[in-house]
Amino acid sequence: MTAFEFQPGVPVVAMRGVRKSFNVGEPNETEVLHGIDLSLQRGEFYALMGPSGSGKSTLLNIVGLLDRPSAGQLAICGEETTRLDDRSLTRLRGHAIGFVFQYHHLIGAFSAVENVMMPMLAAGHLPREEMARRAAGLIEQVGLAPWRDQPAGRLSGGQQQRVAVARALAMDPALLLADEPTGNLDSKSADLVFGLLRDASRERGTTVLFVTHNPALAARCDRTLQVVDGSMAA
Repeated sequence: MTAFEFQPGVPVVAMRGVRKSFNVGEPNETEVLHGIDLSLQRGEFYALMGPSGSGKSTLLNIVGLLDRPSAGQLAICGEETTRLDDRSLTRLRGHAIGFVFQYHHLIGAFSAVENVMMPMLAAGHLPREEMARRAAGLIEQVGLAPWRDQPAGRLSGGQQQRVAVARALAMDPALLLADEPTGNLDSKSADLVFGLLRDASRERGTTVLFVTHNPALAARCDRTLQVVDGSMAA
C-alpha cells in the first residue's frame, strides 16, 4: 500500500542537526530543539520520554512532517524532506506515516469501518470496495469485528482508541507515531492498545515512536529515547 519502499540499510527516520526556533527574528525568539541527531530503524519500537516542556512534542511534530525544522536535515524512508514543498510533504506524510494521538479524533457519526477508511479515501487511489475490505480486516485485527458498523461515538474509550490504531495502519505506513495513546485509558485498555502497537512493529515491520510518561510501558519497548531541555540525552 505504501508508496515508499523500505531500502535495506536506510533508516526510516534520519535526523541530522535538527534545530527548531519559534518567534524567529523577534526579541522573544526561543530555540526549543538544539541540534537533534536521531536514527530510527525499520521494525524497531521506541519509547520517547521527557518532562513537560522538554521539546518532545516539537520533535514529534517535526518527525511527523507537521512542522518544519529551522535548521538541519530530516529524511523519511531515505527521502530528504527539508526542501519539499507543502504538497509533497502532505503526500509523503499520508503514505509513509500513521498517527495515534491521546485523543482518538474519530468522526463520531461514522462507523468504525468508515473511520478506518478515511486515510485511504484521502489518498484516493483504491477502489472503494478494496478500501472497505482492508478497513474491515483491520477492524477484525484490533478485535472489533462485532462493532465494525457501530458509530464511533457509541463505542467505549478503549474501543475508540483501537479504531484509531486500525486507522493509523490503513496505509501500511513505514512509521507510526503514537503520542501518549494510552494516557486516557484504564490499565486494561492501555495494555491492549500497547499490545496492538507492539504487534504492528513485529508483524508488519512498522517503526513505532511511542511517547509516554509511563516507565512500565517504556520498559517494554526496544529502546528508550530521552529528550531533556531540547536535546537528546546520552
